Amino acid sequence: MRDKYIAEDLFQDTFIKVIDTLKKGKYKEEGKFLPWVMRIAHNLCIDYYRRTNRVPTITNSKGFDIFKVLPFAADNAEQRLVKEQTSDKVRALIDALPTEQKEVVILRHYANMSFKQIAKITNVSINTALGRMRYALINMRKIMLEKQVSI
Repeated sequence: MRDKYIAEDLFQDTFIKVIDTLKKGKYKEEGKFLPWVMRIAHNLCIDYYRRTNRVPTITNSKGFDIFKVLPFAADNAEQRLVKEQTSDKVRALIDALPTEQKEVVILRHYANMSFKQIAKITNVSINTALGRMRYALINMRKIMLEKQVSI
């Protein structure tokens, strides 16, 4: 996470989720506690980026978001509709991908992570992360051709 405050929030959410799962007795002791916790944190980060959908936020040390007060030239209704439809089509294509490919696409394009960071988070080599991205793009093109989707 590039924002300290968001990272702190996600850390807290991860901690709460781990404690709740342990209290409910749903955790199965298999000697893989740390990877399990890291996977929870990883999934919460992905969920966060899905929710925020790459909306820019710049906060100062007091948590004040500058974009909420600056006026920007707003898109007209047609531009907003086209962007929304395009975004929906891309999300549908990403959702149709296998889990490993979907994960790499989300981390790369929505979380702006490098392939080195993606490889570290997903516990694979950089070449594997690059390969998953390559196959994800190939699969998305296939789906677009099969369903005759234009973006």
